[in-house]
Amino acid sequence: MPNIEIYTQRGCPFCIRAVALLEKKGVPFREINAPHGTAERTESRERSGGKTTVPQIFIDGKGIGGCDDLFSLERSGKLDPLLKAG
Repeated sequence: MPNIEIYTQRGCPFCIRAVALLEKKGVPFREINAPHGTAERTESRERSGGKTTVPQIFIDGKGIGGCDDLFSLERSGKLDPLLKAG
């Protein structure tokens, strides 16, 4: 299984949707609470190449983007292969 990390912020509807999709897929992932002004949010921004929004999702260390990107991968059939890699 790949190592999946998702930076989120409490109450963020996009974060909730992304987490729900990963849970539906039944894959283990690490959710990292990253509200504004925290070291975790700074880490998320640095890892994502400057993206300031959450969620930011990483699969095996590679940034795949946010919620819309995750759902785009799902619609195109490209998410499942990523979740099975590793």
